[in-house]
Formats: sequence, C-alpha cells, structure tokens
Amino acid sequence: MASATVRNVPLLDDDTIPFGEEDEMRDPSRAGQKYTHPYVTFFHLFFRGAAIVIYMFCGWFSESFITSFVFVVLFLSADFWTVKNISGRLLVGLRWWNYVDDDGVSHWVFESKNSESYQSRVNKNEQRIFWLGLILCPVFWGLFFLFALFGLKFKWLLLVMIAIALNAANLYGYVKCNYGASKDLNSAATDFVKTQLFKNAVDIMTRPSGAPPPTNVRPTGVV
Repeated sequence: MASATVRNVPLLDDDTIPFGEEDEMRDPSRAGQKYTHPYVTFFHLFFRGAAIVIYMFCGWFSESFITSFVFVVLFLSADFWTVKNISGRLLVGLRWWNYVDDDGVSHWVFESKNSESYQSRVNKNEQRIFWLGLILCPVFWGLFFLFALFGLKFKWLLLVMIAIALNAANLYGYVKCNYGASKDLNSAATDFVKTQLFKNAVDIMTRPSGAPPPTNVRPTGVV
C-alpha cells in the first residue's frame, strides 16, 4: 500500500545536509557568478546527454548489443541518481523520495522550498537548465521509442522503455514537487480555467454595448 504526501516530514537520519539549507553551504566567492553550482549543472546534463549519444552512435564503436545496453543503462542509472538526489535539491530546491513507516506502508513525499527568501537565492540560469534537461531528454527517448517500434527493433525497444521509465519518474516527481506543494495539477488547471471564464464574463459585462468585441477572442466551436 502506498500514499503520496506533499508536505515537510522528518528527514532521514542519514541526510547529512538538511533540505533547504544547501544554499548555506555555498562558496561565498561564487556569489554573483553566472552559475553557482557549475559542477552540479554539468553532471545534470552530462549523464543524460551521454546516454542519448551512446544510444545514437554505439553502432559506430561496437557491434555488440550487450555492450551498448550496459553502457546506456549505466549512464541512465547515474543520471537518475544524480538528478533525484543532488541536482533537484541544489538547483531548484525540490526533492522527492520514499519511505516505509512502521506499519509497512510506503509513502511518497514531494517537497518544495518555495519561500520567497529561498527562491530569491535560486540561480535562474541553473533553474532554466534544470527544467530544459528534465523535459527535453524524455522527448528524445519518446522519438527513439517510435523509431524502434516502427523499425521493429524490439531489443532496442526494451532499452528505450527503461530510459523512458527512469526519465519520466524524475520528471513526474519534480513536476509534482513544483506544482503539488500547494495544490495538485488538476486543481491548478481547474482554477486557471475558472479564472479565464470569470475574466471573460467581466469583460463582456463591462464593455459598452456599441463597442466591438475584442479581436483576440476566438469564436466558440472553432478547434
């Protein structure tokens, strides 16, 4: 049995740096630099980029499927661990993890340090790179999945599915952290639609009767 939690909970005993205090460990000499965590930013992209490059060009260096499979999986595993445990908490102040309580119930925890004081210290360049890498790489693996499927390359299809599962897990976890700390994604989408409908209704009621309708409003029924 598993449950999802979006709140702060007691940290694990082996968590050496409390979540949200990583910024206090930053080297003061890096203040004002373009990247405050250059090595973390590099490895955030390196492992997942290397897995994609090896998958695309492994045939140039080796004809062995097993060798290519092992190297891609190793880089995918290193990427999953790095993104989940290091780059997420350091670059954007997000963390997701799992623990089992005394009753044997598995809990998924999604944490976000979204206070204004913390977010003001987040490097915007690193934040942009984090989300671009997190979103674009699953897109590449999705394309590889289509190529392997329609090309009937079923042994490569297994490898691509592993890559999609690992990349999608981190993507879902961090999206849940980012948007689920205050409300779930469905509630956020619903509130957005309600806001737009209310705004349109107010515009219609406050617009003079002789005024032409806004040009940027699409006719109803048009897809």
